[in-house]
Amino acid sequence: MTIRYVREFKGFAGIRLESDDIGTADDPSIILLHGFGQTRKVWEDVAVGLEQAGRHVINVDLRGHGGSDWSSDSRYGFDAYVEDLRAVLGQMRTRPVVVAAMHSGWIATAALAEDAATLASGLILVDPPAEKGGQTVRAAAETVSASLLQGLAKPDYDTKLLDLFHVDGTGERLSVAAPHINIPVLLIRGALGSVEPDTASPAFVAAFPDVEAIDVDGGGLLVNAERTEAFNGLLIDFLERKQPRFIPEYRSGSDARTLRDAMGCFATGITIITAHAADGKPIGLTANSFTSVSLDPPLLLVCIANNAGSAETLRSAESFAVNVLQIGQQPVSNLFAGKGEDRFAGTRWEVGEYGAPILPSSLGIFECTRNALHEAGDHFLLVGKVEKASFEPRRDPLLYFRGKYRRLHFT
Repeated sequence: MTIRYVREFKGFAGIRLESDDIGTADDPSIILLHGFGQTRKVWEDVAVGLEQAGRHVINVDLRGHGGSDWSSDSRYGFDAYVEDLRAVLGQMRTRPVVVAAMHSGWIATAALAEDAATLASGLILVDPPAEKGGQTVRAAAETVSASLLQGLAKPDYDTKLLDLFHVDGTGERLSVAAPHINIPVLLIRGALGSVEPDTASPAFVAAFPDVEAIDVDGGGLLVNAERTEAFNGLLIDFLERKQPRFIPEYRSGSDARTLRDAMGCFATGITIITAHAADGKPIGLTANSFTSVSLDPPLLLVCIANNAGSAETLRSAESFAVNVLQIGQQPVSNLFAGKGEDRFAGTRWEVGEYGAPILPSSLGIFECTRNALHEAGDHFLLVGKVEKASFEPRRDPLLYFRGKYRRLHFT
């Protein structure tokens, strides 16, 4: 039995985007984007076929189309659609494959330009028009609408968008974007669907690092609707090769490696703990085992390995600082995680108000006095009373997950 319900997303400037959510959310996800002059109904048979092949399908109406809001302030520019898609991707629980027809292929390419690998796991372009020489948005939409009136579905869109979706400069923008989209890409063309076959293959497609291209003989105007079986076969073949379905395989055990990898599933920020040695020399080390303990009194805790080079100094330090790192401090994190280097020689630092060295370029700084120390296996827990906290609200945190540095994605 197919699981289906209507799902809403919040798009750019708060616009409501309506979609069909089909299948089980634990299966690999696919987002379907129709072309202008269509609605999500044009994907109906494709969506069912994908769901039957074990995929979770999100079939979206673009703004100004079908069940999605029609913009009251006529926001139908190219960037509005790009930001809509980025908003939808940001609300997904997993990284989906994006399937985009016609001019939606342009939108998807621009949306994935900066951080494709964090937003999506694949991109499939269906009959994207050439940046130059191809049909205009209005011509394409009106041609499709005529086809839809012959039996595929009833056209349902705000005609104002055809004049407001400006594409000037799009070709250059897509050519710049494509080389940075480092996820698998598939181009599917309906061989008979192109009004101008010589210009049907967009120039930017060749710039994708990992791209395949397939022509569907007899594809007609809407290859996904008129050759659904062949189209689905191509989609599923690509998906099984590039994003195969899998049964979750949980590793278990009590050994140190398994425990370390399991702990790595918990994403954290990164800190540098600093203090002064007895001879006045500044010391510091990188740590991600850090947490708030109490607000009244203000206490925090850091976890230090017994074999760390700075461990003995931190055991006896009467004051120390916790410097929470921002995304520009990855080199500093690496420096303070290494051994045998003068970590402070090339690092900007100063003495804080309570005597500990601080790194003033950090996202946040907690200056502490020693409150308690607890032994805990091969580590010890250093509890500090926060005497002063400072932070820079315009910076973003440096994150750590599964042994790699990460950064936030904001929707």
